[in-house]
Amino acid sequence: MNYNSHPDDALEVAEEIGKAGGTAITVWADVSDRGAVEAMFEETVAKLGPVEILVNNAGIIHDSLLMRMKDEDFKRVLDINIYGTYYCSRFAVAGMVRARWGRIINVSSVVGIRGNVGQSNYSASKAGIHGFTKSLAKELATRNITVNAVAPGYVSTATTNVLPDKLKDRVKQWIPMGRFGDPDEIAPVIAFVASEEARYLTGSVIPVDGGMAI
Repeated sequence: MNYNSHPDDALEVAEEIGKAGGTAITVWADVSDRGAVEAMFEETVAKLGPVEILVNNAGIIHDSLLMRMKDEDFKRVLDINIYGTYYCSRFAVAGMVRARWGRIINVSSVVGIRGNVGQSNYSASKAGIHGFTKSLAKELATRNITVNAVAPGYVSTATTNVLPDKLKDRVKQWIPMGRFGDPDEIAPVIAFVASEEARYLTGSVIPVDGGMAI
């Protein structure tokens, strides 16, 4: 598991994996830094072997209306969300090609499909991930490597829990199911896409958003 901040949280998840019978390590890297990503993959491969399944889920937001958007905030969101996905995929692909098997799952967002006020940078980054996903899926399809994106809607996390109640109520009006999702409703979709059962699924963007993208 890669982390940039909150190392204790990453360690807690690693411990939970260990208790469940798995093996996990935590590795620091700022995914917008090519050198840091390369070092992360070198450490991971040395300790665990070649990467077979990659989940690109690092992402940040710096929301603002475009006329007030700071250049550095626009750039930082693209650096993490787009370049992070690119760098991690780049370093994972070589081993997958040699093994002639692999799964790349890019965690996107419903706003990459429908846009959102005050999130031109974030929406652009997630829409870019959709194009990246489809292009890479075509490049790797004959190597038994699938590339897909999972696009969650509003999910109850630390990021959304701090939103004002009035804003939460307004957002829920956009969601046909009328509620935010739960992380436990996203994870099984990613697990399926990573499985052998999903071997004929590639180049797809899968919304998990309570109907928000309809």
